[in-house]
Amino acid sequence: MPEPIRLPYVVLSCAITLDGYLDDPGEHRLMLSGPADLDRVDDVRAESDAIMVGATTVRNDDPRLLVRSARRIAARREAGRSWSPMKVTVTERLKLNRESAFFAVGDVPKLVYCPSDQVAEADSLFGDLATVVDGGRPILMRRVAEDLSARGVRRLMVEGGGTLHHQFLTEGIADELQLVVAPFFVGDSRARRWTDDGVYRWCASRRAQLLETRTLDDVVLLRYALSARAAT
Repeated sequence: MPEPIRLPYVVLSCAITLDGYLDDPGEHRLMLSGPADLDRVDDVRAESDAIMVGATTVRNDDPRLLVRSARRIAARREAGRSWSPMKVTVTERLKLNRESAFFAVGDVPKLVYCPSDQVAEADSLFGDLATVVDGGRPILMRRVAEDLSARGVRRLMVEGGGTLHHQFLTEGIADELQLVVAPFFVGDSRARRWTDDGVYRWCASRRAQLLETRTLDDVVLLRYALSARAAT
């Protein structure tokens, strides 16, 4: 009997407001944290083998998803690793801009997971910029994580958005949650909350284990163990 595939260690990374929003409904990205937390995020990126975001995050935030610190880049190279982790995105509708920073910035491998029946179209759209991968129909994060494991990813950082966080949490394959809370409210239900309604493994009768709290400028980091691997 074949051994079960060991999934990557999955870190969910998220910054939210006091009322649980990722952003406000405006056109411009809402800044939730400052330099100290951004440096912490850079450190988490440097520890990772791959960084994943959803297609909506690519469209709305246009993130670079690269390690910025020269010291951390040097340490990765010294360890025989690529200077910055692999970039990963998941798209259901193939609505990705070829000129986005996800594709255009950084000479690191890039993966695009899409539904099975859209692989050929996705390959024609993005195949010269990234490796297009069949994510199934529907796309399940366990399948994506298994494929990433087969590609050598041992530590996966998921930077959002809300749909990806929801999928990893409800599928029960997240190991650690790093939640940064900014000291203000959005107060507008048109904004995107950081996760959706669903059945979660962690509830009132099964509470997640708090690993760390840390103050970074005026925000607070809460680190929770979501699996036995994180709790040890």
